[in-house]
Amino acid sequence: MTRADARRTAIVARARARGSVRVTELAGMFDVSEMTVRRDIDLLVADGVLDRVYGGASIPGGPTRADEPGFETKLQREEQEKIAIAREALAMVRPGSAIGLSAGTTTWHLASALAERLDCTVITNSVRIASVLFPAATGGHGHVLLTGGERTPSDALVGPIATGSLGRLHLDVLFLGVHGMDPDFGFTTPNLLEAETNRAFIRAARRVAVLADHTKWGTVGMTTIADLGEPEVVITDDGMPAEARRELAEHVRELRIAPLG
Repeated sequence: MTRADARRTAIVARARARGSVRVTELAGMFDVSEMTVRRDIDLLVADGVLDRVYGGASIPGGPTRADEPGFETKLQREEQEKIAIAREALAMVRPGSAIGLSAGTTTWHLASALAERLDCTVITNSVRIASVLFPAATGGHGHVLLTGGERTPSDALVGPIATGSLGRLHLDVLFLGVHGMDPDFGFTTPNLLEAETNRAFIRAARRVAVLADHTKWGTVGMTTIADLGEPEVVITDDGMPAEARRELAEHVRELRIAPLG
């Protein structure tokens, strides 16, 4: 097997494991140019192994995904990018404010950073996030409220109880984690009930900030949470391709790029 053949085999394996792959990510992984990766993808698309999507490729049948990875699986992905995004988001939290943290691994990293200086009220539908913040709250600093609801594989609490508890709340800022973001389909998730709960979160917030690393671009979950231009802020990492940055900047009021390191 040639080096090129081994690289294409690895590309297909990664696409099958994750649902989609990004050109920029693969170029860095294999230490080759983006043009080389695009040629690899062209060959795999011609063979019917992959489908081409914006900025990369997906498994055949399109990028839409209905499967929902577990929390621990997602926590291991793009960890440094998520930590950088969390640091950037932390600057938006004001003392005494009421903020929402939707379930997700990037919002979990924000909660971990916030636990060191909890001086606000946090409403979340994530058991994992609440567990991180409760020790800080019991020390007399800030407050943590956990919605009820049905638990998903990603440890989100969803359904009528969750959406009902959010209906009478008023949040200064919502930090929203998403499964994917796409210029045509907006911000998405594979879980229908989680989408409904996240929309209730959005309705309760004066300002919405989406936290999403660069691998989320071009990924489409089964249902849309919000259109691309609905949130006021998107915070992502500096691995986001230039074309995607331009697309996001055209839709959202503020695009923040979190540098790694």
